[in-house]
Amino acid sequence: FIQMLRGAKKRDILQLLRRAPQETRPFLVEVAVATQSVASLAALSDFLDFSKEPKSLLEKFLYAAAFSPRPSGELLHLILDKLDGKQLAPEIWETGIVAVGSLVGKLCQQKLCGLQVVEHGVETILRGLRGAEQEPEVVIYLLALGNAMLPETIPTLLEHAEDGPTAVTAAATSALQRFPAPHICSKVKRAMRRIFHQKRKSYDKTCRLAAAEILLDNQPLPMDVINILLATSEMEAEMATFLLLKIQNSLH
Repeated sequence: FIQMLRGAKKRDILQLLRRAPQETRPFLVEVAVATQSVASLAALSDFLDFSKEPKSLLEKFLYAAAFSPRPSGELLHLILDKLDGKQLAPEIWETGIVAVGSLVGKLCQQKLCGLQVVEHGVETILRGLRGAEQEPEVVIYLLALGNAMLPETIPTLLEHAEDGPTAVTAAATSALQRFPAPHICSKVKRAMRRIFHQKRKSYDKTCRLAAAEILLDNQPLPMDVINILLATSEMEAEMATFLLLKIQNSLH
């Protein structure tokens, strides 16, 4: 089906989408996303009305885009265009922003970080994060940054990890966990120590565990291992057991 669509014209793909029975449209949308030809993306752009289409169909499109193994800049441009300045259902906006982060990350892995549309995607996330006033909004933008995995966003993630409320701290530390070891620098480790040992304030156990995992999974210093072991004596049994097993597995 994908091979067939790659040779099809925009008008034929658009006609196919519009005439298809309701129950087969999600499948056709997925195929059109997977095809990623100029014609298929142009047809999707004309077909998908983010203010009218059923939420389920729009979510299917956004998930298909987010999980695309080798997305194109044109696919990211399509999503950014559909999200830009429109009144959307909250769940569609959330899925769209997270999908933007995923596409930015995959395009950068393809050495396409310099594309203007990628830079626009990054700025969309960062600008949204700066302007977000509600905690759930902040969390969504942090999830998008976690998907993008851009080293230059690490200071922003650290700021939210240390100073944010519980859900924000959890999202930021979770995003930091996704970065490969070369990006877990001494500055990141110092922040994770402060979170785990609760130097500045009290943190939720999920956040503390994430901080400990970052320290243990990225060339841990002997002193970090010792301090985490000492801290387990003051923790509830489940959390202490998890960390002890983690350290034992590392030793093995």
